[in-house]
Amino acid sequence: MSFILALDQGTTSSRAIVFDRDGNVVSLGQKRITQIYPQSGWVEHDPLEIWQSQLDTAVEALTRANLTGGNIAAVGITNQRETTLIWDRKTGEPIHNAIVWQDRRTSDICNDIREAHGDLIRSKTGLEVDAYFTASKIKWLLDNLPGVRERAENGELAFGTVDTWLVWKLTNGKLHITDPSNASRTMVYNINTRDWDDAAHDLRCAASDLARSAFVV
Repeated sequence: MSFILALDQGTTSSRAIVFDRDGNVVSLGQKRITQIYPQSGWVEHDPLEIWQSQLDTAVEALTRANLTGGNIAAVGITNQRETTLIWDRKTGEPIHNAIVWQDRRTSDICNDIREAHGDLIRSKTGLEVDAYFTASKIKWLLDNLPGVRERAENGELAFGTVDTWLVWKLTNGKLHITDPSNASRTMVYNINTRDWDDAAHDLRCAASDLARSAFVV
């Protein structure tokens, strides 16, 4: 008999749930993750703790159900979608803590861009320009960590939300992917064309830097 393993990586904890073919819960594992507050309004997570906690809960759920990976037909991931990570493509090491969706450090950046280009970005992404979403977090990392923008432009770094990070780790770096539901929360995914927005990338305005920050990594 085959089973489904669901990974639920949330803001305060990671969970793993095994379901049978009829959708019944067979077993569950859960582990809390550390909240990091560098200063007022800033919220971060340790990417390696996110990964290890999710791995631990998956093992826990399988062990409780007396199953192995061979019994799992598919794995699904649900996650804190706007939380932002950048890591080294070769080593898999994060360059910084994950910036959590709750983090407000880029509010001033977003206020300026919203005033000048909010309608354009909304028409393409369906989102209001806000620090809640991913793009301005990427911009902050590229602008504030020494050497990071250059490394990104050289193709040395990978960007992702939590789903992408977990798939990268689960596949030992073979897959760098997401899906439309997660991509649509980055603020650089065009919901009309259902693809990364090349036009937004080329805009000669403040929004271009915000968009380009995501495209180069």
